[in-house]
Amino acid sequence: MGNKQMPDIRFPEFTDAWEQRKLGDHAEVLTGGTPRTSILEYWEPKEIPWMSSGEVNKRRLDETNNMISEEGLNNSSARWVKEYSVLIALAGQGKTRGTVAINNIPLTTNQSIAAIVPDETLYYEFIFQNLIKRYDELRMISSGDGTRGGLNKQIVSNVVIPYTSIEEQKIIGTFFNNLDHLITLHQRKLELLKDTKKSLLQKMFPKDGANVPEIRFPEFTDAWEQRKLGEVVKITMGQSPDSVNYTDNPKDAILVQGNADMKNGRVVPRVWTTQVTKEADIDDLILSVRAPVGDIGKTDYKVVLGRGVAGIKGNEFVFQTLGHMKENGYWTKLSTGSTFESINSSDIREAQILIPIVDEQQKIGSLFAQLDNLITLHQRELEALKESKKAFLQKMFI
Repeated sequence: MGNKQMPDIRFPEFTDAWEQRKLGDHAEVLTGGTPRTSILEYWEPKEIPWMSSGEVNKRRLDETNNMISEEGLNNSSARWVKEYSVLIALAGQGKTRGTVAINNIPLTTNQSIAAIVPDETLYYEFIFQNLIKRYDELRMISSGDGTRGGLNKQIVSNVVIPYTSIEEQKIIGTFFNNLDHLITLHQRKLELLKDTKKSLLQKMFPKDGANVPEIRFPEFTDAWEQRKLGEVVKITMGQSPDSVNYTDNPKDAILVQGNADMKNGRVVPRVWTTQVTKEADIDDLILSVRAPVGDIGKTDYKVVLGRGVAGIKGNEFVFQTLGHMKENGYWTKLSTGSTFESINSSDIREAQILIPIVDEQQKIGSLFAQLDNLITLHQRELEALKESKKAFLQKMFI
């Protein structure tokens, strides 16, 4: 076929032009089926891995959530798909449709998945990565109006893919596979750190009814004291400027209205205002008082507080205490109004917190601050890796 091109970035040993070919010319496209759920013998004994369309979100499958029996296979349009095929969700709510996966084991699928079984001239990982890059395009070409539409076997067979030598496909596929592996490792590390923080918060703050924590720095032995938050810190309830005074000029004052203005616990400027109502200073804590109630962050800027937030002058210990309260659902229990959750100034001022002596507060605060920095670092690395992958997908395919 015509339309020969080359990608922007290429491994140096390859110089031939790429071609465009139809997927169906180099792969068998199969759809599956679902044995009747009312017939127990089709589902018991559990003999054959059977995949439903939501499972494409696993990306690489070593097992399936469900199994069917030999009899179920023989009495339905489910069929075996050999390992290392590319599976694409034809239908599905939300983000599922157009998502691709690879099966590391032979399995069967339901009717909402097409299995692309490549011949010896196509490398599965190459196809997989190319279709990841084309997720939006695959959703656009779904039959129907794009919201309720679905893909089908014919549409998938007609998808035009870049075509080059199997050697080049393998090198590109392996490059992306390694990148995916690195991203997964970083994701796991990040999850582990977040879990560590969660369990330390539970153990280093006293449980309900207790006045000392389970885990403690050895030099501290005094009981923690119960106080009202309003006695310990200065609280400023937000007040929104008139919307006519909102601007997009970074020279004006930064306005914080709620959760949308925070990312990973830090204020991210999004809206500015010429009218200054209530203010918070650099390093003040920002507490969300409307749904989602109790989210807590910090500000690296002097900001104007809208009515969706309160400003709190508190140290690192108070910051972590408020994070712990959010984690334990303290604010949700207080939230008034079933349709729109919110908390008021007396809810915040009267909130009961336990505090140790200043030295212990500082030690606890600094331990969690280090953990938070580590988490932020890993988050940034993970985002950078994902962005790199996106850029490579653009440049290494045509």
